[in-house]
Amino acid sequence: MEQRLIGRTGLQCSVIGLGTMTFNDSDDTRYGAFGQTGQAEAGRLVSLAIDHGVTLFDTSDNYANGRSEEILGQALGPKRKDIVLTTKAFGRTGRGAHDIGLSRRHLIAACEASLKRLGTDWIDLYQIHNHDALVPMEETLRALDDLVRSGKVRYIGCSNHYAWQMTKALGISARLGLHAHISQQILYSLLYRHAEHELIPAAMDQGVGSLIYSPLAQGYLTGKFTEREKEGRLVATNQLAGVDTEKARAIVSVLDTISREGDVPRTLGQLALRWLIDRPGVTSVIVGARDEAQLADNLGAARIALSVDETNRLDTASVLAAWYPQTAQRIFHRERNPREE
Repeated sequence: MEQRLIGRTGLQCSVIGLGTMTFNDSDDTRYGAFGQTGQAEAGRLVSLAIDHGVTLFDTSDNYANGRSEEILGQALGPKRKDIVLTTKAFGRTGRGAHDIGLSRRHLIAACEASLKRLGTDWIDLYQIHNHDALVPMEETLRALDDLVRSGKVRYIGCSNHYAWQMTKALGISARLGLHAHISQQILYSLLYRHAEHELIPAAMDQGVGSLIYSPLAQGYLTGKFTEREKEGRLVATNQLAGVDTEKARAIVSVLDTISREGDVPRTLGQLALRWLIDRPGVTSVIVGARDEAQLADNLGAARIALSVDETNRLDTASVLAAWYPQTAQRIFHRERNPREE
């Protein structure tokens, strides 16, 4: 499988990564809706992914209250040294005032707890899961820098940030001589292209990699669910915010049409993933899976190709409406801003 550099670093990862939100054999109700993958099945999924060239494995300390990290760590075992392990911190891990957020106290404690659950001495990419408006960025970034300098973390990244928050953090790190974010983990798919407004351009400009989550919009883009099931999944996970459902159905229709064309079998999910892999600025797309068949199908996206015509058809079906200030730059400065054409 193709490997790509993350940002302006020497760290490489596969163009498809395995997300482990479904790794959960607990009674956790929040993440149980995404799947209940126990230790045995997780082990099979991890082995299958590695056999197909996957090197990026993503988790978080609040997936199933930390159980996802434990299951992943055990599933990796000695293979851990051959992969890029990423986890995240921010979410509530207890009832105390400091059991949430991006304070120095919480981040250092959260990192040490993640290391223990994962059964490893270091985390390749430690990501802050959200922005914390109550903690100065300088405090967060100094804590992350200390974790890197201690050897517990190799690189740091952010997730679910506005572009201005990410670039502000990069500026602070540069000014203070701290290790900076090398990546952002963001929501992006044919159904939800809003990252193209600011997040992707900002990351490309600053040399930050983009790791994509929910690339199939919780399964909506696979075409395997009824309309009620598809929209129910999106509502349950808040994925319908800002999405035109009529347009969403049109996107699935185009995927279905393309999947029926050509001599090489390609599923709707594979086409949707391949479109993302080929997008400018995308480093890796993170897929989840309930079983081996589903994972194998997703991984097949790395082996297929889209023609220029197929890409254009998907672009057209999913195109974003023009937005400000793009509209102003098109009208008043078209000659000076050719990218806005």
